[in-house]
This record gives sequence, C-alpha cells and structure tokens, in this order.
Amino acid sequence: MTVSQVETTTWAAARALAVDSVAPLKPTSVLLSEALGCRLAEPLTALVAVPGVDVAAMDGYAVAGAGPWRMVGRVLAGGACYGDELRAGEAVEIATGAPTPEGASAVLPYEHATEVPPVWVDGVVEAGRHIRRRGEDIAEGAVVLGAGAVVTPVTLGLAAALGHDELLVRPKPRVAVLVTGDEVVHEGLPAPGRVRDAIGPFLPGLVEWAGGRVASTDRLPDGPSPLHITLANAAAVDVVVVCGASSKGPADHLRAVLAGLRADVLIDGVAVRPGHPQLLARLPAGPLVVGLPGNPFAALGAALTLLAPILRELAGTTARKETSALAGAVRAHERDTRLVPVRRSGRGAVPVGHDRPGSLWGAALADALAVVPPGWAGEQVELIELPHGG
Repeated sequence: MTVSQVETTTWAAARALAVDSVAPLKPTSVLLSEALGCRLAEPLTALVAVPGVDVAAMDGYAVAGAGPWRMVGRVLAGGACYGDELRAGEAVEIATGAPTPEGASAVLPYEHATEVPPVWVDGVVEAGRHIRRRGEDIAEGAVVLGAGAVVTPVTLGLAAALGHDELLVRPKPRVAVLVTGDEVVHEGLPAPGRVRDAIGPFLPGLVEWAGGRVASTDRLPDGPSPLHITLANAAAVDVVVVCGASSKGPADHLRAVLAGLRADVLIDGVAVRPGHPQLLARLPAGPLVVGLPGNPFAALGAALTLLAPILRELAGTTARKETSALAGAVRAHERDTRLVPVRRSGRGAVPVGHDRPGSLWGAALADALAVVPPGWAGEQVELIELPHGG
C-alpha cells in the first residue's frame, strides 16, 4: 500500500498508517531450534501416535492369561521386540516404555510379583492393567495446537515427540538497530557533554516482546555518510530502527539521507508528547525505516507508536486493547496527544510522574502508558501495555 507523505500526523493516524504500511510475513518452515517464540502458521498435528505401539507402563512382566507364568524372554526399552506372540501362561520380563508382545493381556509390576525359581513368576493382575495402548495419549493425525499458537519450549518438545523436525511458522521480523551520535557512550560513566545510550539497551527486549528479533546493532558516528552507507545496504532486514538523527538539528541527518536514497517518507512527525520527531519511511529495496528521537522516553513512546504495531502486523499478531479511567491529575495538551506513564489499580490508571522526555524513570515505574488525547476532559483513555520482563 502506498501512503502519501504527511507533514505532521495525529497519534491515532500514525498508528493506523504504521499498520497499513506492512502485511504479515509469508509463512516459512524452520527447524525446531529456530521456531521458539514464533507463531504457528498451521495447526500442529501428530505425525505419529503416542505411544506409537502398545507399551508397558511399569517395570515388571508382560503376561498372557492367568498365572503362574513361565518366563520366555526379556524386552528392554529401545531394545528388540519379543519376536513371538505370548501364549496363555507365558511371561516376558519388560521395562517401562518397552513394546508389549502380541498376546500380552497385562503387565504385572515387580512389586506385585512372586518369583518361583527357576523360570516361573506368579501374582494377581487385572486384565489390561499397566499397558498403554497405541494412540492412547495422542492419536495419529490428531490436531494438538491451532494455528496462531506461540511456539514455547514445551511446544518444541511436543512437536518433536509427534515426529516433527520443522514447523511452518510466521517468521519473526528482522530488525536492524542503528544507534547514532558522537555524544553517546555505551559503557562506564559518561564524561561531561556525553550521555550513556539508554535506547539501545531497551530496544532488543521491546523488539522481542512485539514479535521481532534484532538481527544486528550498529553504532554510528554523526554525519550523513555512515548513515547513508548503512541504510543503502539494509535489504536483508524488514525494519531498520534509527536511534537519534530524526529531529531537525544540525546533527540530525536522517531526512537528508532518506531523500538521497529516494525513500518514500510515510510519516514525518507525530503530534504526540513526548516523541514528536519520529519518522517512518520505506527504502527502495523494501525495508521500513523507523526514526526514533534521541531522548529515551520520547524514543520509547515513538517505538510504541510506530515500531511495535509494525512488528506485530509483520508477525501476524494483534495487541490487547484496553481502556481505563485515570485516577489522578493529568493535564491534557491543547493540540497533541500525551503519553503518560501509569500503574493499573482498582481505582483506575494512576499516573506515576517522572515523565520528562529524557528520563525513563516514570516508564520504569509504570506498567502502561495512558494515551491522553488533545483537550481530554476526563473520559476513559486507551492504555498501551509496556514491555514486560521474562
């Protein structure tokens, strides 16, 4: 879909444009080791029955008919099956999980058995007891999970047990992160005039939470040339996130670089506080570029406005929609939407304060951002969930 360039976009329109700018990625088959966190693109079915054959549920003796029974063999889990059919009065020593011989009527556990040397065993057993029949847990061809289910570690174990080596999934969108700025340092205490990078550390978790994965992270100095070279070679990803450089100061080169690359600018500024100087464009090679402001809380607000909805749409997922009353004083802006850190409570969403554009303190205390529209007069507001841990 082609979207015409817009000077400044309302917050709601920006979210809608972000979603409309992409379509879900095509399903692809991946190895089980690569499927964790993806969503199934088709139902997960059993390629084999579980168990695959009749097996012993206890260590003991597979028996036929009434006792006492004469021992005629032994079967271990993973070993060869007993080759003959058991006849009445015969028994085979057997391990848990080993296939029961044809003709076996039950398994007599060791603790219920009496050995009668040299080759006899006796005891009381109920017909059919301690034998797990083929397909008793899962029948061959059964649908065990529906399309859209998230592939968890347990899902991987289940898929392997059902005979799968690969799964057809919605792939995670690939994201390249570019952190720009000569003043940005990435470890230790910043010297006067320098700042620690607070955006790069939160982006991988936010990207993962929204359904994507960070494919690369590059730290670029100020100047158009490094940014131009990196964006010109960004065809291997779905989204490029540029941290900083999206404002209109002397060190902000993103717009000029995008113009030089003949990118299609979809959003140039959003009427939201914090996070106004955010940007969305499409490179000629296909990837989207999301420009985030350099202030950390403004960057978080912009990432939740543009980046998270794009990643969810690419991954074929949807965000939970939630509204709430505000249980605290909030001052609305006359023209712009405000994003206010809040904590949910029984009274409503409570503003936590500490919400200046350059600080993540309020967002760290909060579990959601309240979307306060221009001229808000006390009605319920939308809540945007913040990325959670774990």
